[in-house]
Amino acid sequence: MRWTQTLIPTMKEDPADAEVPSHRLMIRAGLIRQLMAGAYTYLPLGYRALRKAERIVREEMERAGAVEIHMPALQPVDLFERTGRFEAFGDVLINFHVPRGDRKVHLALGPTHEEVVTDLAAHHISSYRQLPITLFQIQTKFRNEERPRFGVLRTSEFLMKDAYSFSTSPRQLEETYRKMYDAYCRVFARCGLDYIAVEAESGPIGGDASHEFMIPAANGEDRIVRCANCTYGANLERAETGRTPDLPAAASDSPKLEEADTPGATSIEQVSKMLGCRPAEMVKTLIFIADGKPAAVLLRGDHEANEGKIRRALGVGSLELADEKTIEEVTGAPVGFAGPVGLKCELIADHDVPRVQPAVTGGNAADLHLTGVTYGRDYELSSTFDLRNAVAGDPCPKCGTNLELVHGIEVGHVFKLGTKYSEALGATFLDEHEERHPIIMGCYGIGVNRIIASLAETSHDENGLIWPLTIAPYEVILLPLNVTDEETTRVAEGFLKELEDAGVDVLYDDRDVRPGVKFKDADLIGIPLRIVVGGKGLKEGKVEIRWRTSSEAEKVAVSEGARAALQMLSAAREEQGSLVG
Repeated sequence: MRWTQTLIPTMKEDPADAEVPSHRLMIRAGLIRQLMAGAYTYLPLGYRALRKAERIVREEMERAGAVEIHMPALQPVDLFERTGRFEAFGDVLINFHVPRGDRKVHLALGPTHEEVVTDLAAHHISSYRQLPITLFQIQTKFRNEERPRFGVLRTSEFLMKDAYSFSTSPRQLEETYRKMYDAYCRVFARCGLDYIAVEAESGPIGGDASHEFMIPAANGEDRIVRCANCTYGANLERAETGRTPDLPAAASDSPKLEEADTPGATSIEQVSKMLGCRPAEMVKTLIFIADGKPAAVLLRGDHEANEGKIRRALGVGSLELADEKTIEEVTGAPVGFAGPVGLKCELIADHDVPRVQPAVTGGNAADLHLTGVTYGRDYELSSTFDLRNAVAGDPCPKCGTNLELVHGIEVGHVFKLGTKYSEALGATFLDEHEERHPIIMGCYGIGVNRIIASLAETSHDENGLIWPLTIAPYEVILLPLNVTDEETTRVAEGFLKELEDAGVDVLYDDRDVRPGVKFKDADLIGIPLRIVVGGKGLKEGKVEIRWRTSSEAEKVAVSEGARAALQMLSAAREEQGSLVG
């Protein structure tokens, strides 16, 4: 492709509204342009990279045995109502009524396709002989993102690969889940991403097991806990703290339990400042409504509650923080003064709580806290649980090494859905004994746009993007320094033909501009291999070839230039293939 025959509107300056490197660089390099908040046009370079990522995803899905279909983006809201997700999605679901004759039809733009694909299975799968099967598509999704930001990392419209598996048994599901997990590892490795697979919560999509594939990035919106010594990794919602139950005996030298006036001090920060203690020396008491009943949760003052863990520890389906009236009924005090001493409701505590000896706690009375609170003397526990978010320095639950906390970008997620959707939508099969069962499902998503954005976010330098060979819009950028010079153009055109005939994607910068402009743009758009033709080198019968990541160029004879470039590309592809396995 000749530069003058395509659209690459590079920019010298950073756009004013770009918050993160990927947004800034994708706009400056002419990959995308914003139409409105949360909606972007992909320009030629960006679209080529996107399609290459899409191709890798498609190849690995088919390699794993999945079959491609294409489902409508337009969906009847009735399906979401039958699965209970119309309310769960809330304002995220873009839905509207359209007139059809004398009636109005309630429709939605699909944020995902669990309902649609399950309805498809309900109509066309009836026997165990048709299972297992995995269907996938690469389709545009729509979500009403209230705060679109970070370029294409958080948008209202995005390209997603979603796959859905249908099985007769948990064993079949596990086999498919492992195939998809392994396929995801190959996808992200082929795309040149430094990824981490972490345990995750299934969230509103449902299911009983899931993993996220995260790209460590300073500007990532998700927090990941990982161990540098073993394979353990989890998102913050799921990460274990590596603690175990430990109920120590009450210390014999514990100080006396005393009351402390704390007028207006309702937060950990306010109380610690007023009483001269550290948050880690405090125990906070949170009151929740769990399946309609009040329950108290004890945490160390400097730790954050993890509602997923609390819900599992209490064995309940619904959990929410209690309202002011309930808190006052349970504790006898307004919000901010709850404590474990004398509390009259179900009480559970995090593993670290009994180790806070003595502790400062709420006094269950307005403007009152207690000091000298000691486990075993002032309050009792039958056991402890992991109820908080993990923090850096917690022991790894697998090997005991200190965990580290990093930020990351989610690019993929795999779920074991079970029968949530098949039961709601009547997707069943007859087994070999003519008995009917709900189909057991799995769900597997990849954000294709996020592959591109994650690369831009994590693979760049001060000069611009650095594309891996597999995803780069073009593999080679060919730079004739002076297109008005006949010899320079003749040599460059010869390289162009030879490389393209060999199947190489080449961007030929045939603009009549200064060499400095070409070099800066070449660095900015990040094409992996650069061939420079002209100037002093050409007079010496040489051309310069160098990788985008190399500081030194290799000078080769003009007659060997195309062959040398092909050999370099071949070696790089082989190295990439060996890394993927």
